[in-house]
Amino acid sequence: MQINPEKLTRREEELMRCFWERGPLFVRELVEMAPEPKPHFNTLSTMVRALEAKGYLSHKAFGGTYQYFPIVSESEFSRRTLGNVISRYFENSYMGAVSALVEEEKISVGELRELLDRIEKQNER
Repeated sequence: MQINPEKLTRREEELMRCFWERGPLFVRELVEMAPEPKPHFNTLSTMVRALEAKGYLSHKAFGGTYQYFPIVSESEFSRRTLGNVISRYFENSYMGAVSALVEEEKISVGELRELLDRIEKQNER
């Protein structure tokens, strides 16, 4: 599945998390799940249709209403998002990203060794 390069807004990403956690949903269910003050049905409907236009959701018709479901997995979205961050902020250098994590002490030597072990095992296959 090719994801549209358009980024998701914070609110669109929150809506996608609802679909990833709950599966197929009707817009009215999204309204019910939302915290107070509840967003208007039309507002959520517009956002869901935008997610569909961007290639993240699809729908099934049930009479005059639609049930929407994700066509992009959360892991696929995460990988794509990580790739965009590395491309944008680290000049497409994964080494630069890992180096930044090391410098900021966000990853330990033990975790780096574990990563190296994973890479070596993957290369043996």
